[in-house]
Amino acid sequence: MPSVSSRGRSGRRMKADINVVPYIDVMLVLLVIFMVTAPLITPGLIQLPSVGAASDVPVKPLEVQISEDGKIALRLREPGATMQDIARPELVAQVRSRITAETPVVIAADGKVPYETVVKVMDELRTNGITRLGLLVDQSAAGTSQPASAKKR
Repeated sequence: MPSVSSRGRSGRRMKADINVVPYIDVMLVLLVIFMVTAPLITPGLIQLPSVGAASDVPVKPLEVQISEDGKIALRLREPGATMQDIARPELVAQVRSRITAETPVVIAADGKVPYETVVKVMDELRTNGITRLGLLVDQSAAGTSQPASAKKR
């Protein structure tokens, strides 16, 4: 029943349809408001820890070193300890054989190692029950732009 006839003075018919033009106008005004205000909203900033704020490790940790070409080596971080190259499939077994419940494991990766590689090593160790896990940072390089490898030479 789209229309109703009226028998009054005018012979106009009333429409039962909804007029959507005002709704479209309101939506366009809201769209313009959001388009103008969206670039003004700044995203939140994340406060990352600085290298100088890292604490010293009280126990001598086991260091898992990842070189630029992806090779993995292990050593206990104490004076005179040498790096021992290991294969990636042997990583978990070698780490478990060298640590106790109190020994932390730190990962030291070259700056050119892809982040994905470091995360995969961390994930592999963590899923195999090694929970005392962290990343090794060079505290002596805090506030300088010289890479750590240049200072050791």
